Amino acid sequence: MKIKKIKTGTTVGITAKINRRILLGGLAILFCLCSSLPAKAQCEAPNEAFKSGEHVMYDLFFNWKFIWVKAGIASLTANATTYQSKPAYRFNLMSISSKKVDFFFKMRDTLTCIVTDKLEPRYFRKGAEEGKRYTVDEAWFTYRDGVSYVNQKRTYKDGEIVETEYSDSRCIFDMLSILAQARSYNPKDYTVGQKIKFPMATGRRVEEQTLIYRGMKNITAENDTTYRCLVFSFVEYTDKGKEKEVITFYITDDKNHLPVRLDMFLNIGSAKAFLKSVTGNRYPLTSIVTK
Repeated sequence: MKIKKIKTGTTVGITAKINRRILLGGLAILFCLCSSLPAKAQCEAPNEAFKSGEHVMYDLFFNWKFIWVKAGIASLTANATTYQSKPAYRFNLMSISSKKVDFFFKMRDTLTCIVTDKLEPRYFRKGAEEGKRYTVDEAWFTYRDGVSYVNQKRTYKDGEIVETEYSDSRCIFDMLSILAQARSYNPKDYTVGQKIKFPMATGRRVEEQTLIYRGMKNITAENDTTYRCLVFSFVEYTDKGKEKEVITFYITDDKNHLPVRLDMFLNIGSAKAFLKSVTGNRYPLTSIVTK
């Protein structure tokens, strides 16, 4: 078994590189990028958006030669738990590709994160079976003297392990723990075109992410309900600094801030995720547009 250890100093802006093959990864980023982040290392914040028992279901679709094919389903749950004998929340995000998609690219992904009852990140795990590839990513978060630290470990199918350490004067989040805080923020003060940046642990490194607020739009979900939504774009930048759209997503304009739809622009086509159902939401869905 090979073990590689990489230690770095304070993170700086690193160009984000999204694995376009993973629908689940896009869905997770959708949840994570609902708002800007507080510029502090100790990442405690009040929970204003969700409660224990929330359960959200999504249908995933892929465009194959001008035909939209159902690619699978995704499920997100939030439940109260304990971590190191203290109150906490546990989030699980699971994605399963359909039998039609399995023929081309099998996907069985499970993401888990634990945050304190004050929404501070503590642990993250992602087990990803994508095609013939299987990896397990883990991250442990600690805080000392106003600095955020994250120890990450990626384990490959052949037993190889890569370990990394990062620190930053800002909060460092993973794909799921950030949703616990981001959903509670109020985006009303955003201006169209405003750019939001923050660091996120990805399993092997901490990357600087860029999000752009696009405005508002009414969107009809898979449950035939129309929602008033906030629109955001996740972008990458080429070597020449040119902006490239990666994901466009739509979030309910109410206190729940639930993702309703996700559009992903892939090298091999395009994909979409649609809200199918939600139970256990903390607030009424006041963003529903009545006819």
